[in-house]
This record gives sequence, structure tokens and C-alpha cells, in this order.
Amino acid sequence: MSVAPPFDPARVQQLAIESLQIEADAVAALAQRVDARFADAVRLLLACRGRVVVMGMGKSGHVGRKLAATLASTGTPAMFVHPAEASHGDLGMITEADAVLALSNSGESEELSAILPLIKRMGVPLVALTGRTDSTLGRHAEVALDTSVAKEACPHNLAPTASTTAQLALGDALAVALLDARGFKADDFARSHPGGALGRKLLTHVGDVMRSGADVPQVAPDASLMDLMREISAKGLGMSAVVDAGRAIGIFTDGDLRRLIERAGSGADLRNLRARDVMHPDPRTVRSDALAVEAADLMEAQRITSVLVVDAEGRLTGALNSNDLMRAKVI
Repeated sequence: MSVAPPFDPARVQQLAIESLQIEADAVAALAQRVDARFADAVRLLLACRGRVVVMGMGKSGHVGRKLAATLASTGTPAMFVHPAEASHGDLGMITEADAVLALSNSGESEELSAILPLIKRMGVPLVALTGRTDSTLGRHAEVALDTSVAKEACPHNLAPTASTTAQLALGDALAVALLDARGFKADDFARSHPGGALGRKLLTHVGDVMRSGADVPQVAPDASLMDLMREISAKGLGMSAVVDAGRAIGIFTDGDLRRLIERAGSGADLRNLRARDVMHPDPRTVRSDALAVEAADLMEAQRITSVLVVDAEGRLTGALNSNDLMRAKVI
């Protein structure tokens, strides 16, 4: 084993810059090659009635696994099948309804080349991402997309670096084109990512996180200020709705109470005040079927921390505050 040279921070930084530039140039060069063949590849994969089976060996296989996951999460059912395992039984995972997306920089991977005739015999469409479109893989493919690079980022031009970046970038471009062609929207993405932040934002409704029933602070319009304060303290939302015949006609918050006391002065007698005297009429409200993120946007825009939930007739059905939204990880 060769002896490592002394650590040189300047050389490390320069190599990083050169590597990034080489890979950026490789990706930029791909844009100049996008032509009718790319559209043909998208059309072929779009017509697939089964799954897109992604295959690749070595580093191309690692890229292939990522592309299979990206396709599956953006509306194109996909799975990764290892070419070596395919020769030992896993080829049975591929059906006539499927399409194959194969990755190989050289296009001459032995394990992949061995199963190409079988894939062809099955009548399964084949799209290739390869650095040599005249290779065995390129010749077998219905559509061969060129992912060749001028050089690898590796200083010895050996380790797959720029070439795998090119494969990944062009594969992502295929996934993006496919999701657009399928009319795949943000809420579709959320449904396949229910545990993620986007899923929570697009799938969580106000009705899922709001307080309801006896947990909703509310008083009648003729309730005394003391009763109003007790209701606010008991329910812990920092506010109370004022309700008349089931309809939310006003709201009063603990901040309103502080401001009321400040305006009245220390010697004022507030005991004769009623809820209708101190409430804010026409409170900000949301519907239970609204997205929770819409309630969060309303609170932010109005600089409030709580909001009432009403039905189509304005009847009070619930309440929530910013803490409820934080617990649900909506904000």
C-alpha cells in the first residue's frame, strides 16, 4: 500500500472545487442531448401497465435503487431487481406487463448482458441509461439514452463519480417528466408520504386536531366577565367563544382581558360587564374540513394564536390553537 502524502488543506479544497465543476459540467452536457429519444423513453414507460423494473450493477445499481424509489413515490410503480439475482430466479419477478430501465455506464456489464436476450424474448420494453449507446445494452434497448461523461471527477479518472451523477440526474429527469405526464399533484405525493412533513401538511384537516365537545371554551352572551374568565382558565386555550343559539358570535382572549384592565384602571369595577360587552364580534373561523395548514396560515396572517371552528351555518363545532398544530407537527 502506498504511503499517504502529508495532508494539504489547499489541495483538498481545490479537489473539491474541481470535482463539483466536473460533475456540474457532466449534468449540463446532458441537457444538450435531450431530444426525441427522451420523449420516446417517457412514452414507453408511461404506457407500462405493470411496474418499471430498474436494474444495474455496482454503483449503477445503487443509483438504480434510488431511481426506483423516486419513481414509486411520484406515481410510477417501480422496483429494483439485481441483475445477478435475476439470473438465479429473480427474473421471474418481471412480467410481460412491466418495462425495464437498465443502467450501465459501459453497457457491457456481464450480469446485465446475460439476461438482456431473455428480457427481449419476453417482449418487455427496455430503456437504457448508458455511457455507450453502441454497447450490448444500447443495442438491445428500444430507447438508449446517452449518459456519457467527458471524464470522472476521480483524479485518476477511474472511480464512478461524474458518470453516476449523470445517471442519477437523467433518471430524475425521467421521473419528473413522468409525474407531469400522469398529472401527479402535491396531494398525490402526500398520500405516498403520510409520515413526512408534506404529508402532514396536505393530509391533516382541522377536524383531526381541533378540540371538540366539552373541551371547547364557550359562554353565553349574558355571561358575566367572571364566568368568562373562569371558562378561559378551565379550558386552557387562552380564549373563549361567545355563543348564541349555537352560533359563534364573538371571541374573548386572555390578551383582551389584560388590555381591558389596563384601559379601565386599577380602581374600575368590571363586575357588571357581560360577555357581549367585551367580546370581539365576527371572530375568525375555519371549517373542520379545511386543511390544518390553512388554519396555521390564518393565525399567522392575523397574528392570533387561536381560532374557532364552525360548520356551514356558523355553529360552533370546535377550537384549536397553535400548540395543537405544533403537536400535530403541522407547524
